[in-house]
Amino acid sequence: MKCLISPISLEEAAGIVNCGVDIIDVKNVKEGSLGAQFPWNTREVVELTRKYNIKTSATLGDLPFKPGTAALAAFGAANTGVTYIKAGLHGLNTYEQACEMMDAVRKAVRMVSATADVVASGYADWRKFNGLSAWDLVKAARDTKCDVVMVDTAIKDGSTLFDVMSFSEIQDFCDQAKEANLVVALAGSIKADHAEMLFKLDPHLIGVRGAVCEGKDRSTKISPEKTRWFCDLIHTGAAQYRKVA
Repeated sequence: MKCLISPISLEEAAGIVNCGVDIIDVKNVKEGSLGAQFPWNTREVVELTRKYNIKTSATLGDLPFKPGTAALAAFGAANTGVTYIKAGLHGLNTYEQACEMMDAVRKAVRMVSATADVVASGYADWRKFNGLSAWDLVKAARDTKCDVVMVDTAIKDGSTLFDVMSFSEIQDFCDQAKEANLVVALAGSIKADHAEMLFKLDPHLIGVRGAVCEGKDRSTKISPEKTRWFCDLIHTGAAQYRKVA
């Protein structure tokens, strides 16, 4: 189980490169759950993390149903050299729309890179805004040959992944994604208190920001100490859980 941590600046990224982070996810919290960061900032982070053999991820934003816009954003993100390119499927709610979006994103990424992983990211709280369901998300990711499927929370009101989806729903999401040979990523105000449930679910990636910030608020600065502690908790705990299980 790998840890994906989301800094918003080169300074924050530089502070956590020695903290056990597996993936540094460059985003802009001012523009939403999966807010897109400026390409020049993303490029700086990529150049930094390469020295430490840490993978990087770029978010394209909480996207409306505009496949052309999404494709052009993906093309730009791929040119920054990131390892993962994550499209937030926000302004749509059908399997067909999700397929059109992710097919466009994947084609644009492949124009630049044969190795960058394409991430179809949906929202665990889709019921709150009539968004794309987790099940249609998995099917669309599978059918458009994405590499990773992820759920996060769109509405940052303190609700966590486990508040807006039941454990059995999350388990079903993980199982369906794995059956489709997709890498599974979970995010959404995840905290250390959720560790045991995460170990049971056994996703490939865990994404956090607020849990490792100084005030447990995603708008405050990331703490290297909290980042190191959280990454150790996930890496060590997951390994021990597998041995017992």
